[in-house]
Amino acid sequence: MTPLAENPGFAVVAAVIGLGSMGLGMARSMKRAGLDVIGYDITPAAVDRFVAEGGRGAATPAEAAKNADIVVSVVVNGAQTETVLFGPQGAADTMKPGAVFISSATMDPAVARDLAARTEALGLLYLDAPISGGAAKAALGELTIMASGSGRAFDAARPALNAMAGKVYELGDAAGTGAAFKMINQLLAGVHIAAACEAISFAAKQGLDLDKVYEVITASAGNSWMFENRMPHVLAGDYTPLSSIEIFVKDLGIVQDMARSERYPAPLAAAALQMYLAAAGAGMGRDDDSSLARLYAQLSGTQLPGSAKEPQSR
Repeated sequence: MTPLAENPGFAVVAAVIGLGSMGLGMARSMKRAGLDVIGYDITPAAVDRFVAEGGRGAATPAEAAKNADIVVSVVVNGAQTETVLFGPQGAADTMKPGAVFISSATMDPAVARDLAARTEALGLLYLDAPISGGAAKAALGELTIMASGSGRAFDAARPALNAMAGKVYELGDAAGTGAAFKMINQLLAGVHIAAACEAISFAAKQGLDLDKVYEVITASAGNSWMFENRMPHVLAGDYTPLSSIEIFVKDLGIVQDMARSERYPAPLAAAALQMYLAAAGAGMGRDDDSSLARLYAQLSGTQLPGSAKEPQSR
């Protein structure tokens, strides 16, 4: 990995912590917009890839954040975000006063509020800014960002937000609101994927032409963005993970925790969560979330594209 070099004179320095499919696209978008971007990932090869494209690399979150005006954290959950900030070699140790930490992880709003309070107590700014749009939108700089935080945090984050997002929703002046909006999105996304997988597998059980089912449903009232986006994976028999089963085990688990604490019934989200848990237990946890269709097929003796012929019974 190439050592971190001195800032070669760019006006805004941004560190990206987490160079997976989303973080790498976000880093590329900021670099394309003229920011000086420093990348860190727990996997050195991910940093090397970014450096090979002309970015700068760091060996720890603290090193990446040292000279940064903006630190963008693109990790999985609240626990990982806490480690990025406050763990050994964490970014909070080296961020300069007034720098902004943009948290893009999906987490419980209460966790977001706690992290914001701890960060701001150090003289830093915190923007609660979960993202939606997937790797393709991240690469194009067209993410949807659901953000909340102080006016100062928004002002400091603006160069990064402008580079990464097609839409930035400014949802309030307190951390936690953005996280709550993201959880509503994830409730719908998880339920819609589960419904789409149930429907396509049921169509297969009826012996229908699945390509024709896709054509008809995407032109009809029963369509959803998730049906249209995910069912081509099923039709191709390709479950390479773009968003994994485990993501929705996590996110719908958070939804259930939030609902239980508020004594709010969420039966559809609960039912969907059980299907994701079952798929993970069947060994599909790291596969694409459209693998729920495979689980339905296994449970019902149904054949889907790319699967071995299985006995079918009625």
